[in-house]
Amino acid sequence: MRPLILVVGRRAASVSGLRFSATVAAEAVCEAVFATGGEPVVLHGADRGQLLDLPRRMSGFAGVLLPGGSDLDPVHYGQDRHPETSPDHDEQDALDLAAARAVLELGIPTLAICRGLQVVNTVCGGTLVQHLPPGPVEHLDALHEVTAEGGSRLEAVVGSQAFTVSSYHHQAVDRVGRGLRVTARSADGCVEALEHSSADLLAVQWHPEDLATSSRQDAALFADLIDRARIRKEVAA
Repeated sequence: MRPLILVVGRRAASVSGLRFSATVAAEAVCEAVFATGGEPVVLHGADRGQLLDLPRRMSGFAGVLLPGGSDLDPVHYGQDRHPETSPDHDEQDALDLAAARAVLELGIPTLAICRGLQVVNTVCGGTLVQHLPPGPVEHLDALHEVTAEGGSRLEAVVGSQAFTVSSYHHQAVDRVGRGLRVTARSADGCVEALEHSSADLLAVQWHPEDLATSSRQDAALFADLIDRARIRKEVAA
């Protein structure tokens, strides 16, 4: 049996073929999970009243994927909104923050991607740069290189050599949250990966699903999540 990997759903006002709003997950994310041996299951975006029960709902899953998405409202890390910041759904923020707290509390193997990394950093008390200024590395809809820090879990997964990643973000980690360690940066110093000191969590700022079919390192990130999920499933059996 494939380990069940919970993918936190994205709220969408409309989806082709449906009459009403929807909770969706990126096909590339689900395909990358499936291709490496997991069974992706989309977490419904419950309203705030149901979020208190979220840890119990999530506890039965072998692994969790916190995906990318739109900007997190800066009120959650104590800042006023920058003109370039565009949050799109308060309920999405509430769900993502609650899901991140749950995986830290429960120790569920987790891979966080882009917005997912930023949500984790926020939950741990960190802050974000709301809009990256122009610089030597392009981060919005671009490819650039990343190198994992020596001795990190990320290095064990992707290796020690620099590799190309697909980047699509205009915000980034500023103050690093409690219990988090920076394990990769781009050439301009932007934080590209975080690991938690006690929770089973690896977070990357780029989108590994974009190149998962052609990049050994990106595919390895999903395979690592499935390996960690299988161990959790076997321990719980």
